Amino acid sequence: MTTVKKRAARSPARRSLSLLRRRLTAAYTGIVAVGLAALSLLVLRTDARSWQAAEYDEMGRRAAVVTSLIYYERGRIQLDGLQDDEATTGSPQVTVLLGPAGGAEAPFRPAFASRHQRFPMSAAHLHTVAATAMAQDRTVTREGTDDTGRPVHLLAAPFYEDGTQRVAGAVVVVGDPLRGSAEHRRLAATLALACAAFTLLGAAAGHALSGRSLRPAWQALDQQERLLADAAHELRTPVAVMRGAVDLAEIAPGALAEHLPRLRRASDRMADVIENLLARGRLRAGVDVLRREPVRLDQLVEAVCAELPPEACLLTLDTAATVVAVDPGLARLAVRNLLDNALRHGTSAAGPHAGTAEVAVTVRGAEVVVADRGPGLDPREIPLVLTRFHSPGGGTGIGLSLVDRVAVAHGGSIRIAARPGGGAVFTLRLARDARRGRWRRPGTRAVRPSDGR
Repeated sequence: MTTVKKRAARSPARRSLSLLRRRLTAAYTGIVAVGLAALSLLVLRTDARSWQAAEYDEMGRRAAVVTSLIYYERGRIQLDGLQDDEATTGSPQVTVLLGPAGGAEAPFRPAFASRHQRFPMSAAHLHTVAATAMAQDRTVTREGTDDTGRPVHLLAAPFYEDGTQRVAGAVVVVGDPLRGSAEHRRLAATLALACAAFTLLGAAAGHALSGRSLRPAWQALDQQERLLADAAHELRTPVAVMRGAVDLAEIAPGALAEHLPRLRRASDRMADVIENLLARGRLRAGVDVLRREPVRLDQLVEAVCAELPPEACLLTLDTAATVVAVDPGLARLAVRNLLDNALRHGTSAAGPHAGTAEVAVTVRGAEVVVADRGPGLDPREIPLVLTRFHSPGGGTGIGLSLVDRVAVAHGGSIRIAARPGGGAVFTLRLARDARRGRWRRPGTRAVRPSDGR
């Protein structure tokens, strides 16, 4: 069985499903990663723009304050109000340029500059932005570089001569484009860690969701492989018996009649195995819906018992006329499997009936009780006998597992206990409660007598 499982685990179908699950997980992870990356880039870009806008707002505020502090007295510019004002200290730095006295092409004359300037800026370097502000008579901004080549923000605002309102010069403010860069880098690092964590979480969720979505396919594949394994396991013995009988008949054609009973038993066994396998496969896959109908359970059990060979056992039958709502075919199959198990393992080794199976069958309500006088079961084995391929008595182990599935499909159960005096008792209940499996003595309502199905 282990070899079969290992081969099944390496089967192309399982490898294909595993590959599909990995691809679905990768696709889900990729979608999550791309979405998070795009969102992170948008956040970083917005943050960078907000820092740039904040810097330009501060530069504009300083330019407005400086232009308001500039005044003229007797035709001469007065800049004394700029010396100790907080608008002219620190960054952004401020430079006041007087307009060219000799025409538009003449150089600007620096009239004031912030102390401890971070960015060295000569008047010639500021000429273009100051000339633009004066020519357009409005505040202008642009990107530029300082005397050392470092990038800077530039903002120029014109100021006017008192009385004449003539544009006299420009206040140029130099801002730092790296303002907030430390906070921006911390935000980028936080987003990177968050994206990595959410990507891993997305990968785990994708793996779980893909596994959940493929679960029906896995279950169908598992049921198919189990059915094939069951068929191979169960059919091997009757096929071997039939092949051996055919080989012996070929060697001695005159003795063919001696081998016919073996061939018939093997063929009957093969028919039972195939029927059990098909029923078990349908129950596992949920292919067939239970066809519940009122059935005389006592007559159904009597019909199954009548099929037993008289010499096979000593049978005691105790039934009460009852009607239950069950699937007739599955109920008959379950009862037959219980009887086959009792015949196979219910032979007593001592007593007046040694060597013969003693079986007692009782029908009460929705319960069928089959008791035998065999060696019984070890209490530790009782929970395992309903497991596929587990049979402590040397059988195939599929008959009782099918009985258990039939009982569960009807909402009932099967109980196994030791029989007083030796042997085992199997109690099959085909209904969970009175509403699901209503039984009564037949009366005026028409009921379906068992037809041996």
